Amino acid sequence: MGEQPPPQSAPEKVYYDGCPGCAMDRRKEIREGVPYKELLFVGTTTFASALPITSLFPFLYFMIRDLHVAQREEDIGFYAGFLGASYMIGRGLASVFWGIIADRIGRKPVIAFSVFSVIVFNTLFGLSVKYWMAIATRFLLGALNGFLAPVKAYSIEVCRPEQQALGISIVSTAWGMGVIIGPAIGGYLAQPVKQYPHLFHEKSVFGRFPYLLPCLFISFFATLVFISCAWLPETLHRHKGLERAVEMVEGSTAQESTEPPKKSLLKNWPLMSSIITYCVFSLHDTAYVEIFSLWTVSNRKYGGLSFSSKDVGQVLTVAGASLLVYQLFAYRWVDKTFGPIHSTRISSALSIPIIAAYPFMTHLSGIRLGVPLYIAAMLKSVFAITRVTGTSLLQNNAVPQEQRGAANGIATTAMSLSKAFAPAGAGIIFSWAQKRQHAAFFPGDQMVFLLLNLTELIGLILSFKPFLAVPQQYK
Repeated sequence: MGEQPPPQSAPEKVYYDGCPGCAMDRRKEIREGVPYKELLFVGTTTFASALPITSLFPFLYFMIRDLHVAQREEDIGFYAGFLGASYMIGRGLASVFWGIIADRIGRKPVIAFSVFSVIVFNTLFGLSVKYWMAIATRFLLGALNGFLAPVKAYSIEVCRPEQQALGISIVSTAWGMGVIIGPAIGGYLAQPVKQYPHLFHEKSVFGRFPYLLPCLFISFFATLVFISCAWLPETLHRHKGLERAVEMVEGSTAQESTEPPKKSLLKNWPLMSSIITYCVFSLHDTAYVEIFSLWTVSNRKYGGLSFSSKDVGQVLTVAGASLLVYQLFAYRWVDKTFGPIHSTRISSALSIPIIAAYPFMTHLSGIRLGVPLYIAAMLKSVFAITRVTGTSLLQNNAVPQEQRGAANGIATTAMSLSKAFAPAGAGIIFSWAQKRQHAAFFPGDQMVFLLLNLTELIGLILSFKPFLAVPQQYK
């Protein structure tokens, strides 16, 4: 009998000196624990970038009134919708560009520039005294904030495969906390002369610009985060004359690349189907945040709760705190038990009865209103983050690293366009609903929440086969 050939050794990875991506891969091989430092950067930068998106919603109603563009009180929602949409229109037009740039020059410079744009244009928004200026600064803030595509790729690339769900969940949770605590900051700090007359004088700068203080607060935090970006490690591979990330060799003999040609992202159905589902949920979530803020501050005679912006801020602060608790103590168990697909479906289904209950809370007051309202807001926030995280995981695992920035750029563009439609559509529908308080079919705000639930139901249906194609590792 002939001798058996010795078993072939597993291919050995070759790392290139001076390549930040190789340095990160080498670090991941050595380190088995959670990359706390990198994920802390991910969380803080994501939080800072998300804060200005929805911080205007508690005072948007009053800002439109003070800008004197609405002829009647019932028309305020119409103008508020277009102002809320301007950020998403800007982001939708530029996100693919920023994703491609992040794949070319790296994740770090795009993330740092995006945080810098928050500092500049969020401050300018607080100084707006004309409707067109408010629209323009919000549009530029969205167009120059190309943060979301690279940070999702980054959160995957700093983690070992078994930790990727945690990485994406950090992005989703920090983003969710930002879009919830942002309105809380807006609610507490807007119109400081009116809310805190013993601290702010009417003739001060905050008397002339009543919505500047929350913007300055967010910009100051973004400045601290921008400085910390200097210590943010890069993850993109940079090899001289090579397009692939890590060359595989046997022994010391270099092998020619056998990489298959890259698949077109638009023909990658696991990616595109998850993006479409993600967009439907994003449209719903953005419309929900705007409608919730407008509904709570509108007068009870129009079906609202007659809350002040400070009251709305308190509800949203508690909802944001619930996200942090959920992230620290529950999400990893949810992902491990149900996986990204089933957790998305379950959280979407459970959101429907919560939304259906909102219009009936207008008949409550005091603690009988406070308890169910706070519980509903907390649960809705938790469910929203769960399904956003699930669909983001599906997107990022449907493509290789060298296409991840562009893939997230496409996802962010599609999501931004859906989110641009959401506040404009929500504002128009809300304004229309307030004029039909005595209609026979779903009067007033009941119609608004019905349409929200129909959007949620569409997203739930799209999370099932045959529409949703699942990446190979989740089959």
